[in-house]
Amino acid sequence: MGSTLIDTSGADFSAPPVQVTFDGLLFDMDGTIIDSTAAVEKHWEAIGKEIGHSPEVILQTSHGRRTIDMLKELAPEKATWEYVQHMEGLLPKKYGDDAVEIPGARALLQDLIDRKKPWAIVTSGTKPLVSGWLDVLSLPHPQHLITAESVANGKPDPACYLLGRDRLELSSPGNAEVLVLEDAPAGIRAGKAAGCKVIGLVTSHTVEQVLEAGPDWVVRDLRSVRFVPAEGSKVTLEIRDALVLMN
Repeated sequence: MGSTLIDTSGADFSAPPVQVTFDGLLFDMDGTIIDSTAAVEKHWEAIGKEIGHSPEVILQTSHGRRTIDMLKELAPEKATWEYVQHMEGLLPKKYGDDAVEIPGARALLQDLIDRKKPWAIVTSGTKPLVSGWLDVLSLPHPQHLITAESVANGKPDPACYLLGRDRLELSSPGNAEVLVLEDAPAGIRAGKAAGCKVIGLVTSHTVEQVLEAGPDWVVRDLRSVRFVPAEGSKVTLEIRDALVLMN
């Protein structure tokens, strides 16, 4: 994520500012609100040794996916919620100093909270992992939290974002415009399949990988997404310094 510097030097992040209005926002967690790359690498190095798989191979395919889905493929005997919750719950406790917030995330979340706007976190992490990171970084806990345990199938299946829409009482794509903020191609695809608009962040994958997943806007991080005060329950955002998309 953010600490794994993504080279964007060849991309044109100079699209003119646009203002867009939504009924609610759904945030991914890792790579969107926080960057726990260094911690996750240490974590999977230990787990890889335990299950007999190279951590490098695991990391190539794990981002944006649930741990339990990875373990079903690599070590089925470990693919239980008890094991996953236990090991993910340890991650913030053991490697808390290795995580940072994504630039712009705290300010955007605080604006939503201060104005009582609808938002939720929709993540492939378990509840102990998400709660642990929010506590370590003193970030706000959402009223609505969709975690790995909440759905039968993880991203890119849209179930998690459909559930997020439902929790915000915005389940009808035809009558409610919902924005997903994501960094992982699997999550971007899940958001689009759930009938949402998607902002793709270039924090964990290359510009090309993010673009291939089909987001509506691409930005470097959340400093490019600014809350615009407006009356009513809807959320108006200004998106600036986005990638210039070629038609």
